[in-house]
Amino acid sequence: MSRVCSIPLCIVLVGLIFSLCSPAAGEPPWLEINSAHYTVITDVGEKRGREVALRFEQMRAAFANLLGKERLHQSIPLTIFALDNDKSYYQAAPLDQGQPIDAPGFLLPGEDQDFIVLNMSEGEPWRAVAHDFALMLLTYNYPPTQRWFDEGLADYFSSIRVDNRQVEVGGDPEPNFTANPSNGRAGQSFIKTLARQDWIPLPELFAMRSDASTGTKQSLFRAQSWIVMHYLLHEKKLPETGAYFDFVLNQHLTAADAIQKAYGVSASELEPAIKDYFRSQFGSADAASKPGAADSSSGPIDRFPTPVGAEDSAIPSKPIAEPEVRAAYAGIQIRIPERREYGLKTLQDLATKETPADQKAEAKQSKRMGEDPDQLPSNSIGNPVAHRILAWDHIQHGEFDEAFAELGDAAALNPRDMWIRYYLSLAKYRRAQAQHNEMLGLANMMLDLRSVLEWYPEMADAYDLLAVARNAGGGPAAALQAERSAISLSPRNEHYSLHLAQIYVAGKKWDSANALLDRLKASDDPRIVAQANDLLSQAGAERRYGISLDAKTNSQPKFAPQKSPFDVLEQDQAKRDAAESATEAAGDKGAMKFVKGRLLAVDCSKPPAAELTVKSDIGTLKLHAQDFKSILLIGADDFSCDWRDRQVTVNYKPRGGANGDLVSLEVR
Repeated sequence: MSRVCSIPLCIVLVGLIFSLCSPAAGEPPWLEINSAHYTVITDVGEKRGREVALRFEQMRAAFANLLGKERLHQSIPLTIFALDNDKSYYQAAPLDQGQPIDAPGFLLPGEDQDFIVLNMSEGEPWRAVAHDFALMLLTYNYPPTQRWFDEGLADYFSSIRVDNRQVEVGGDPEPNFTANPSNGRAGQSFIKTLARQDWIPLPELFAMRSDASTGTKQSLFRAQSWIVMHYLLHEKKLPETGAYFDFVLNQHLTAADAIQKAYGVSASELEPAIKDYFRSQFGSADAASKPGAADSSSGPIDRFPTPVGAEDSAIPSKPIAEPEVRAAYAGIQIRIPERREYGLKTLQDLATKETPADQKAEAKQSKRMGEDPDQLPSNSIGNPVAHRILAWDHIQHGEFDEAFAELGDAAALNPRDMWIRYYLSLAKYRRAQAQHNEMLGLANMMLDLRSVLEWYPEMADAYDLLAVARNAGGGPAAALQAERSAISLSPRNEHYSLHLAQIYVAGKKWDSANALLDRLKASDDPRIVAQANDLLSQAGAERRYGISLDAKTNSQPKFAPQKSPFDVLEQDQAKRDAAESATEAAGDKGAMKFVKGRLLAVDCSKPPAAELTVKSDIGTLKLHAQDFKSILLIGADDFSCDWRDRQVTVNYKPRGGANGDLVSLEVR
C-alpha cells in the first residue's frame, strides 16, 4: 500500500492539521483528564473537560443500573477527544457521501483501544454516542444475545439525559441524536413508526439480523426492538430474557419454543401484551399517528437519581504536550479510511522530527524493556507516541519488520509506555500467525503482558495473548486460567473462545473442546467457522492416534515445557482442572436443566468446593460446585459464601434425586 502523497498536497494537509490541532494564543492548553474508567484529551478547559469525564462515568453507572449489575468492565481502554471547535472535529469525523457526519460525536471501536470524539461547540454532545456507547458496554459485559436485544436496549438508552441530580432514559430517541449515517442509523420517531405500520411477528423479529434488512423494515426492526425492551424492563423480565437466550442459543430451540419456555406464554400471547403496553404508555394508535403526537409526549421516561455525583468522582487533570496530542489525533485519523493519508503524513513528520535534548538524554539512560537491543534498533529521534502508533499501523498491515523498528524507536524514547509492551507482544503473535512459525521471545512476551495487566487489569486482549503464549510454551493449565479471564472480560469475542478450544485440545480435554467448537461452527464469521472445523479435525486425530497432525510435517518438537514464573499458577490450575475433570466423569451426561428459585444457604466448609441449597417449584435442590471461584455468574462479580435468601436462576446437570452439578448462577 502506498504511503506517499504529492508534496504540494502534503504541505497543505500538514498545515491544515497543525492549525486544527494547535490551540490558538490565549486559549486553554491541552489537558489530559483521567476519571475512574476513562481518559479525556481536550482543549476546552479544565472545568468542561471534567464535565465530559463525569458525564461518561454517570452514563456508565446508569447502564449498569439498567442491567442490574454492580460493576461493569471496560475491557480495552477508552480515550475521549473533546474538541473545542468545528474544524478540529470535522477534520477527524467519518464521511458520508463525501461530507462529515452531522452528529456531534462518534465512537470509533478498535481491537486495541476505543475512541470517542466529541464536538464541544454543540450542546450535550455525549448524547450523540449514547447508542454506540451502550453497545460497547454490552460487548464487554453481557453474554452473546440476538440483535433485537442489543439494538433495543441501546436505543432505549440512547435517549439518556443526565445531570448532577438525575438520569432520564426510555424516551423516544430524538432524531437529531440518533442520526448517524456512518453506522446506517437514521433519525425518526419510533412512536410514529410503531403506530403507522403492521408489526413484525414476534418470532420473526427475534430471529432477525438487523443488518439483513434495509429501509422501512430496518426502521420497524429498530422501533419494535425498542418497545420490546421497554416492555421487558418495565415488567422486570430480564431474568426470563436470560433464560430465553439459553434456550435459543445454547439449547437451539426455535424462537417460538424458547419464548414459551422462558416467559411462560406463547409468542401469540406475548405479542398482544407488548402492543397493549405500547398503547397504554404512548396513547392510541390514532393519537400517536397524528402530526406532532411524537413531539408532545415521549411516553414513560424512567427517572432515577444520578448514580455518580460530581463529589463522588475524583477526576485529576494534567497538561499534555501538543506533539503528543497531534500524534494521538492522527492516530484516530489513520483508523478512518477517508482520513488515513492525512494521519500517516502527520505521524511520519512527528516521527522524524529531532528529539528534544532532555528526552534524548533520558532515552540514553533507559533500558530496552526486556528486549535484546539488537532486535529493536533505534535512532532515538522523533515523537515516541508517533512511533508507537505507526508500529500499530504496520502490525495491522502485516509489516512486522517495520513495526519492530518503530517500537524500538518508541521504547528508546519512552521505556515506561505500556502500550509499547502490548504492541511488542501483539506483533510477535501476529508475525507467528502470518508466517506459520512459532512465536519468538516467549519469556519476555509473558513478562511484558504481566506488566501490561498491572497497568490496565481489565485488558482482555492482554489476557488472551498471555494465554496463547503460555499454551505455546507448554503450560496449558496456566493458559486456561488466562483465557478464562479474557472471556470473562469480553464474553462475545469468538477469537478468545477459539483459543480456549485450542487450550482444551492441548490439555486433552476432548469433550470440552468438542462442545465449544460445535458452537463456534455456527458463527457468522466464516473464518471462525473454518478454524473451528480445522481444530475439530485436529482434535479428532490427536484423540484417536495420540499425535498432533503437525507431527507429520514437523520433525522438531514444539516448545518443551520450561520452568517459568508461572509454574506455581500452572500447578494450582492443574489441580483444579483435574478435580473438574473428575466431576465431569462422575456426573450425568444428560441434558442441562434450568430452574428459578430461592437460594436458601451456601456451604463453603470444604473450600474451594461449595454446596448451594435452592428451593424451587420442583422441590429443594442440593447443587454442588467443585470450585466456587469458577462458577459462571450473572448479576454479580464475585461469588459469596454468605449469600442467603436470594432470588436466583440456575443451570445445572442432574446427578440423581435432588442433587446436581451447578453450571451457572444468576443472582437477582
